[in-house]
Amino acid sequence: MEGTGKFRVRNTARARELRHAATPAERLLWTYLARSQLGAKFSRQMPVEAFFADFLCRERKLIIELDGHSHDVQPERDIYRDRILEEAGYRVLHFTNSEVLGNVEGVILSIQLALQEPPTPNPSRKREGS
Repeated sequence: MEGTGKFRVRNTARARELRHAATPAERLLWTYLARSQLGAKFSRQMPVEAFFADFLCRERKLIIELDGHSHDVQPERDIYRDRILEEAGYRVLHFTNSEVLGNVEGVILSIQLALQEPPTPNPSRKREGS
C-alpha cells in the first residue's frame, strides 16, 4: 500500500519486484492473459488506489486476484481492499492458486464471462439529472 491520501506515488519499482516474484499460479494465468488473448488488455501487479492488483484490465474495470496463504490468515484485509476497489468502480474476481493450477480452463472461462459483462459504473460519479 504505497502512498495515501489524494496524491500517491506510483511505485514502479515495487510493481517490478512483485512481477519478478510471481507465484507459479500467477505465471500460468499470465500465459492466458498476456497479449490481449482474451480480447482485453491486462497488466500485472498494477497500482490501483493504495493496492497492487495481481491482474488489471483498466478498460473493463476488472481486477483478478489470486489468493494464496497470506489471504487465509488476513481475510479482513481482503474484505477492506475489495470494498475500496469496488467503491472506485472496479469489479474484483478472486481465485485461489490451487484453482488456477488445477483448473486453469475453468478460471479462464470465468474471466471470459466477466469480460462480457458491462463495467461497473463508478458510484462516486453523479448521473446527469440526479
